[in-house]
Amino acid sequence: MTSKANKKKEKDHRARRILVRCFAVILFMLGLALVFNQQITAFLVKQNQNAALRGLTREQIVENQKKAGMYDFKKVKSIDFAQTTRSRIKNTAGAIGAIAIPSVKLYLPIMKGLSDAAMSTGGGTMRKDQKMGQGNYPLAGHYMTDQGALFSPLERVELGSKVYLTDLKKVYVYKIYYKKVVDPSAVWLVANTKKKIVTLITCADGGTNRWSLRGKLLKTMKASKQNLEMFKLR
Repeated sequence: MTSKANKKKEKDHRARRILVRCFAVILFMLGLALVFNQQITAFLVKQNQNAALRGLTREQIVENQKKAGMYDFKKVKSIDFAQTTRSRIKNTAGAIGAIAIPSVKLYLPIMKGLSDAAMSTGGGTMRKDQKMGQGNYPLAGHYMTDQGALFSPLERVELGSKVYLTDLKKVYVYKIYYKKVVDPSAVWLVANTKKKIVTLITCADGGTNRWSLRGKLLKTMKASKQNLEMFKLR
């Protein structure tokens, strides 16, 4: 075999080795992504919610209220890495307020509607006509295995716990009086009521059922620098 042929053969071997190593690295990275998918998704979700909270202003709330929200429950998808990443990159979700449940360390932006971007960032409003502090104000959020992400902490909320909502103009204080696991078809929870309440909904039993919590309005306060601190806006 000629020297030229040997060199070509050696070059081909080197190229194949590089391709095999690259393929092995890709497989390794994919394996890591699969193993740590939930942790990575939870990390990105927290980044989404923190970014929405820290940049929240009254002017932004007014502008975001003008946007059209998505309210088709059937289009709500299970949260995953791809959905969360798209929301992070596009940053199209618009916060219209904030919710805090200090007893379980839940601090989230309130988003308009139930779009993928909204649901991978905070708690989404469930009706077009709902108004904070008036009638029934229902919010839905994803349940994740990471208890610090989205509506996962609702499972640990106890009766009598305080829930705080704000639109940066006022702070609404509610007290939880109802907590049950219900069937996904319990759409009555979304309907408006004469009573001034907040309704919080997230998945239970692996997604086959729903946690449903309700709180009655105790008082309404003018938003101030002091009482807004509980929402972790800065």
